[in-house]
Amino acid sequence: GPGPGGDLPFFGSVLRRADCVRRCEEPRLGAVSRHRAAEEVRADFQRRVPYSYLQRAYIQLNKLEEAANAAHTFFMANPEHMEIQQDIENYKTTAGKVSLVDREARQHMEDYSAGVRHYDKEEYELAIEFLERALKGYYSEDEDCQVMCEGPQRFEEHEYLDYKAGLYEAIADHYMQVLACKHDCVRELATRSGRISPIENFLPLHYDYLQFAYYRVGDYVKALECAKSYLLFHPDDEDVLENAGYYEGLLEGTVDPATIKPRKEAKALLRRHKLESHLLQVAAAGLGYAYTEPNYWNRYGARQDEHSVPSSISSEPEDGPRLSLTKKPMPKPDRELKEGGPLLYSDVKFVYNSEQLNGTQRVLLDNVISEEQCRELHKVASGIMLAGDGYRGKTSPHTPNERFEGATVLKALKYGYEGRVPLKSARLFYDISEKARRIVESYFLLNSTLYFSYTHLVCRTALSGQQERRNDLSHPIHADNCLLDPEANECWKEPPAYTFRDYSALLYMNADFEGGEFIFTEMDAKTVTASIKPKCGRMISFSSGGENPHGVKAVTKGQRCAVALWFTLDPLYRELERIQADEVIAMLDQEHLGPSEMNINPKDEL
Repeated sequence: GPGPGGDLPFFGSVLRRADCVRRCEEPRLGAVSRHRAAEEVRADFQRRVPYSYLQRAYIQLNKLEEAANAAHTFFMANPEHMEIQQDIENYKTTAGKVSLVDREARQHMEDYSAGVRHYDKEEYELAIEFLERALKGYYSEDEDCQVMCEGPQRFEEHEYLDYKAGLYEAIADHYMQVLACKHDCVRELATRSGRISPIENFLPLHYDYLQFAYYRVGDYVKALECAKSYLLFHPDDEDVLENAGYYEGLLEGTVDPATIKPRKEAKALLRRHKLESHLLQVAAAGLGYAYTEPNYWNRYGARQDEHSVPSSISSEPEDGPRLSLTKKPMPKPDRELKEGGPLLYSDVKFVYNSEQLNGTQRVLLDNVISEEQCRELHKVASGIMLAGDGYRGKTSPHTPNERFEGATVLKALKYGYEGRVPLKSARLFYDISEKARRIVESYFLLNSTLYFSYTHLVCRTALSGQQERRNDLSHPIHADNCLLDPEANECWKEPPAYTFRDYSALLYMNADFEGGEFIFTEMDAKTVTASIKPKCGRMISFSSGGENPHGVKAVTKGQRCAVALWFTLDPLYRELERIQADEVIAMLDQEHLGPSEMNINPKDEL
């Protein structure tokens, strides 16, 4: 209020609340600890690292079921961890039928996933049950998240001892930290454990699924209620607007559609969220905070198949109403996707395109290199490869049943320059990788330069005595620039994935081995969409994202060798060893050693 002492009622309320919280917390939780967990410890718990240790401890105690659950719990937050994935497969083999339990599962997430699975199977009553339970859990978790934000805050921009702010600035600083935390609960509740990126449009999607599910079970009142709830978040969504109008028509003469309102909890949450946003932006403008409002309700969320997102209604056929499930638009890619450009070399043979390989941005080519060049390259490989090279020294990084050996272009050139392998053969490795790069850049009609991100000559050898009853893969299903999450049908483009990779290619050197087929799958990591048998001179190339999950079947006999190539459109992520190799080539050319007989002029693009 105005005048002297006008702020006392406000501070009186604050003091009473502080006393109440302290009297509530201390008897139940004990006195507040002076100790704070280090950021490294917090990060380990967020990534569920303790479960990795627990798994090993349970193995020592011969408690295989508990070990399997600990491994599964860790893997849910670390889907890129190949060794744990292999451990889980081993548990399934040794312990028989194992029912894997995620010990850190968030119940509202589990219920949502279950609801979507039933929806996809057109089991609409079960879908409604789980999605409604998920919503109830979501709002309960939201309350908890809001309260947890009221704990101690870390001031990121200044040390407390040097803090010079006055009373109101100090209150504002602390409150803005709390408010930003509360405002981010929407993201927190939509993010799976161990992930950084949330499921886009998570909360609104509950209502979007429900509006159609209720329609299919004949509850038009609830269908309209959920459609109106969804429209709170996306008032201009034409598909759901059309659905809502259709539901109103079905209710005409029995219920006044105007009396059916959006759900109160959705309306209250959105109102609070908008007020939080307003306060944060006022603070940013007036107090010098750096704040950018994220897009919390991005509409391109969840899966984009025809059953994933209910949408517009077609005209009524004679036998009653029918909903036409059309796909919602995918977010626009960073670049226009094209293919079918020239292959540049007359001897290279086109085999299959994306459509024939049942996917997107895929191409299969033959005769990229000749039989003689395959033999020469294989000879170089045997002279320069080291076990575990390129895999942080691990000789069996993806499966204990095979040995992996590798070498880089720079290593080959250095060995050639030192006379440890024929220089012409070492130069061949450099030249064929450049040939592959040019073909990929041309075929996919890229309008900017494609740079090397990593080049690796790799051989995997089946270990004798370990091939009976194998049920694992030589390289588990993965994507090259994102973390594949088969449970969520998502691929998270975040570290530790190599998010800068744009295209990949594999150039095969031999066929005299058993197994080792390259496979593409759906995002479930199970449904195989294409299988390719390697042979000398064959190259498969594809875009590196979640649209192209892939892996390698077990090599059960012999040795499988290939040149693996990853490319980027961002020059900031050029392969350092490639730049150094370019310098070596320039030096060799100055010494009149010339390129190999492939008639490629490797240019330095620095």
